[in-house]
Amino acid sequence: MSNDLFKHAIALTGGIATGKSTVCNLLKLHGFLTIDADKIAHKLLDENSAKIATMFGEQYVENGKVLRKELGKIIFSNEENKLKLEALLHPLIKEEIIKESKIFEEQKKPYFIDIPLFFEKMHYPIPKSLVIYTPKELQIQRLMQRDGINEEEAKLKISNQMDIDKKRDLADLVIDNSTNLKNLQKEVERIIKEIL
Repeated sequence: MSNDLFKHAIALTGGIATGKSTVCNLLKLHGFLTIDADKIAHKLLDENSAKIATMFGEQYVENGKVLRKELGKIIFSNEENKLKLEALLHPLIKEEIIKESKIFEEQKKPYFIDIPLFFEKMHYPIPKSLVIYTPKELQIQRLMQRDGINEEEAKLKISNQMDIDKKRDLADLVIDNSTNLKNLQKEVERIIKEIL
């Protein structure tokens, strides 16, 4: 893989419910291009719905669309299922990210690739990383509110990922999202100045 592939890319990551999508939207408002790994994953799930039905059962697919919530139940609680799904999806996601990335590289300016598991699954030679940081207690509260789940479920979901403090230490750039939207906008503007 040629090393000028992700030359201008910045991996945007963080934990579940730390504010990645909000930051992505703010960056878009500032005119930055972004690639969203989750969106790509959702598209690929549906494109491969027949394979999903064969692998996990017909009950996880309806009218050619994968029932993500239902599938999630047997993925998060079962390591073997998770690995099976990742083996199918990850190479396809990577291919799609590379394809979009090549187009963005032609602009010769920074752009962001939103990869939730960037540090967990280091399959991308992206030189710079930006972590959206929220202290764990706040992360748990936000996730409970967002998904309407209890503390135990929220902690289980969070435990599937690398510790957010560890991610913060690994990052080249950090956006602090521990207060409010106004502060987050300031943080985004500060980061933009740093990268330009």
